[in-house]
Amino acid sequence: MYYGMGKNKRKKILIVTFMILIIAIPLAIYLYYNGRNQRDNRDNLENNSDKIALEDSNTKDSGDANREDPGNNAQNSGINGDSGNPGNTGPAGSNGNRQDNSSGNTNADNTGNTGTGNNENNSAGQAPGTVYVSPVKKPDAVKALYLTGWTAGTASRLDFFVNLANKTEINSYVLDIKDDDGYVGYESGIPAVREINAWKHKYNADKVIKTLHDNNIYLIGRLVCFKDPVLSLKRADLAVKNKNGGLWRDNNVMTWLDPYNRDSWPYIIEIAKEAVQKGFDEIQFDYIRFPNDGDKSAMIFNSGGEEKYEAINEFLAYARRELPDVPISADVFGIICESPEDTEDIGQYLELIGKDIEYICPMVYPSHYAKGQVVNNVKFPKPDLEPYAVVYNSLVKAKNRLTQLENYKAGIRPYLQGFTATWLKQGNYQAYGPKQIREQIQAVYDAGLTEWIIWDPSCKYPEEAFELEEVLEAEESLEVEEGSIL
Repeated sequence: MYYGMGKNKRKKILIVTFMILIIAIPLAIYLYYNGRNQRDNRDNLENNSDKIALEDSNTKDSGDANREDPGNNAQNSGINGDSGNPGNTGPAGSNGNRQDNSSGNTNADNTGNTGTGNNENNSAGQAPGTVYVSPVKKPDAVKALYLTGWTAGTASRLDFFVNLANKTEINSYVLDIKDDDGYVGYESGIPAVREINAWKHKYNADKVIKTLHDNNIYLIGRLVCFKDPVLSLKRADLAVKNKNGGLWRDNNVMTWLDPYNRDSWPYIIEIAKEAVQKGFDEIQFDYIRFPNDGDKSAMIFNSGGEEKYEAINEFLAYARRELPDVPISADVFGIICESPEDTEDIGQYLELIGKDIEYICPMVYPSHYAKGQVVNNVKFPKPDLEPYAVVYNSLVKAKNRLTQLENYKAGIRPYLQGFTATWLKQGNYQAYGPKQIREQIQAVYDAGLTEWIIWDPSCKYPEEAFELEEVLEAEESLEVEEGSIL
């Protein structure tokens, strides 16, 4: 048939066939490798746990020991300015940053849509629109450790922390939903997240949540709010601006969302809603503040005359309206327990920030107080060397201030220091191990509080710092016996 055609017709067929092959072959190759890359990304943690464990031990995405980065606030609050900026030289080689950051998204543009959309990627077994009911009740007193997404995504590490909770007093974990690298730590079904590629497969959320709940472990989801270098680069209209042009950047060259700009708020809340749908028992907002380092005089906000603390309080009120049945907590600087009003100029006002949420979590890390800082009328020449006294006086001062208020909703659940502040000058810090952790926990109890969270960005917590479950059960049994005798 082909050879019966005319010469010109055969020539045309050959040309068309050749053109089709030119287009089809590269396309087939692209689709093959793109699909393989997506599968590799999805299966990375399961198939390469040893590699992830090594990255985790080197503090990849290790958390930020310096969430209370002293920055330029030393004159305002006495937060340590003598030691240099720990945001640049954080513990465990983390430099106060994630090593895996958003450096690939360097073009600030207006792409991406922060509209809420409909989440069609629900938790396994959940029909769209259904409400997940956690099988785990909140403990009477949360005793928690912080875990990075990479840690939870490594099977051996997750098993270790499950076993730790089963045999010690630990009954809860704080796990990253979205860290300050701007990425949701699991595959998100939220259109606005997917449009700007703002998720990474650090862990399988459904698998991790089920594992923890199967072991009766309460799960708090940490969601970083306004330090988001991914969304703020993709949506420059939502970012803090520089008066000299372009986007403002902090000391770590990171861009931030402008908390005054309400257009970014639904994006944050949709991520929270999806996390609750998946099974997180509580939402904990971190970086619920304005930037506190870098050239603050160069920052431009769309404030409209509103105070910073008013914007932060309104965001939390908005979160409460959108998440009416979900426990909400917020991480705050430890120094606000001492300083009046919004002295730090970050939008955190102790007497106001807890009016719509269940808990405030002051980060009362001794290393983050300045040399000579006065707390509750006690002066601390070298705060890191006095963990008990710093934590105790910070919490007592906060309690005394809040008990004078009517209808203040939030309880106090402090973050305690589980890391060694190696960025401080020699003689101004000590290694933090079981003794120092236990002293801080005792300070919490002596201040009349019952709940606490330990923060270590490398997630290397000494098991001996925590009381064994069997010891606690024996003590409770003894108390019951003594009560019956009386």
